[in-house]
Amino acid sequence: MNKNITIAHGNGGEENGELIEKIFFKHFQNEILAKGEDAAVIEDGKLAFTTDSFTVSPLFFPGGDIGKLAVCGTCNDLAMMGAKPKYLTCSVIIEEGFSSRELEKIVRSMQKELEINGAMVVSGDTKVVPKGSVDKLFINTTGIGEIKQSGISANSVEEGQSILVSRDIGTHGATIFAAREGIELSSKLQTDCASLYPTVKALIDAGIKISALRDATRGGVAAVLNEWARACEICIEIEEEKVPICDEVQGMCELLGFEALSLANEGTFVLSVASEDEAKALSVLQQFHPSATVIGHVGNSHPCKVILNSSWGTKRFLDLPTGELLPRIC
Repeated sequence: MNKNITIAHGNGGEENGELIEKIFFKHFQNEILAKGEDAAVIEDGKLAFTTDSFTVSPLFFPGGDIGKLAVCGTCNDLAMMGAKPKYLTCSVIIEEGFSSRELEKIVRSMQKELEINGAMVVSGDTKVVPKGSVDKLFINTTGIGEIKQSGISANSVEEGQSILVSRDIGTHGATIFAAREGIELSSKLQTDCASLYPTVKALIDAGIKISALRDATRGGVAAVLNEWARACEICIEIEEEKVPICDEVQGMCELLGFEALSLANEGTFVLSVASEDEAKALSVLQQFHPSATVIGHVGNSHPCKVILNSSWGTKRFLDLPTGELLPRIC
């Protein structure tokens, strides 16, 4: 890999995977970490454990702020392992001169999302650094959750299963880009940032046997599907015309050359279930967001690859995102 770290190494795509594999996995290698899950499963499968850091710019954006993002991000990683979020830590690095009023607004956002998840902050740390040392505010949150359905894993996707998304994709990445660049939109486009445990709980309560869940954050849906394909040595075929993309996101992608499947999400997840559970899972998802849909199926024609079938009858490989996508989106 490159001798120096670049923005691309934090994009959730090919370079990010290379950084993790060649430096962190190399030195921290153990059986739990090697599974590459959203959260570690510990204590004989009873608990899920995860941590995340948040550095979004701007701190406030349509539909959310860095505080909401921090709690949603960590609680969602727990939920993706079938766990109910219980306890979080909150560590903040604050730049000298930052507004205390804005800080309190951010903390209020965090508490609101904690209430949605039925979780609480039980420990934390605060550091204030000289002006210019950080960009206003960085937040780290660590979470522990109680596993409600075991066996959910990125390594459990099998041939014949159905692939679903919980709602339309790419709105977080598009919203952050528009806010950062000052793009004026004549629409109400806003981030999808939301706590996902209520949706996951509904799937579990409906008796659906979930094989894999993954929230499509950095690298988007494309990153999730490629990670599953490689981990399980299967082929995932996606129907392009079935992928839900709102008009605003589609328009921005066409204008700026983005791939919607690679844009970040913060309240959208990908789900793999047995084909017999497809209809029931879709019914549950659509209770939370009408745009949820089945986007494809798992096969074996090209192991470790994701194939995108177009409405014109053509096929192409959907690769893991590379290069600088949208830095500082979470």
